[in-house]
Amino acid sequence: MTPTAGLGFKPQHFSEALASPAVGLWFEVHAENYMVGGGPRLAMLEQLRRDRPISLHGVGLSLGSASEPDPDHIAALKSLADRFEPALVSEHLAWSRLDGRSFPDLLPLPRTNETLAYLSANVGRIQDALGREILIENPTHYLPLTQHRWSETSFLRELARRSGCKLLIDVNNVAVGANNIGFDAAAWLLDIPAKLVGEIHLAGHSLDADGALLIDSHDEPVSEAVWSLYEGFVDRIGPRPTLIERDGNVPAFAELIRERDRAQAVLEGGLRLAA
Repeated sequence: MTPTAGLGFKPQHFSEALASPAVGLWFEVHAENYMVGGGPRLAMLEQLRRDRPISLHGVGLSLGSASEPDPDHIAALKSLADRFEPALVSEHLAWSRLDGRSFPDLLPLPRTNETLAYLSANVGRIQDALGREILIENPTHYLPLTQHRWSETSFLRELARRSGCKLLIDVNNVAVGANNIGFDAAAWLLDIPAKLVGEIHLAGHSLDADGALLIDSHDEPVSEAVWSLYEGFVDRIGPRPTLIERDGNVPAFAELIRERDRAQAVLEGGLRLAA
């Protein structure tokens, strides 16, 4: 996929998305919202896909579960990918299902050898089913876990080596985790090899009630601290497809385009440097 900047698609912006003249604009959709047999959602996506590249971003495969991913979910994802031929397919390094019960959150994993083994196997199963590489997104952290045996960046590198996947680096997740559990966000990004990065996400965050914990809320503009981290990251690894995420307090399409254009300017600067 060409390393340009995209937006998370919102149905209320459908007409403006179709009419936008922005060069290189693409759209991401949450795969589970389109796992339906028909109706207006798929009709909108059909029209959007005719004019723009799309990516599928999953939130429900529960790749970090010790059990194998749900075969019905895999089949629905494959059907969607076969129909719309997305430029990218991604999922989260998290779990959300246990003993047949699903939880409405992306829950954290202990970075152990056992976890790495079944996570790698699950990623491999999805890639085999889809017949393509997928991208795995780094999680947000809110409290330290004591069971870790790997650093997060070494865990991600090893997951990519074992499974053949690439990484979706969410810079906001890095910034939020750095604040909440105390690590150096810039050093974290420096420890991710350029060759493994297939996509970048940018989003806004908010403060909790006591003003100490950052929440990966996706309901604010991208912060200046995250923009700074992003610019340094692109300067080192080169341009990558970059998505602006906004899931709450969704503003007018024009405001999202302004953020998208800022990311696009960073990417174009990186391309000029590479040339």
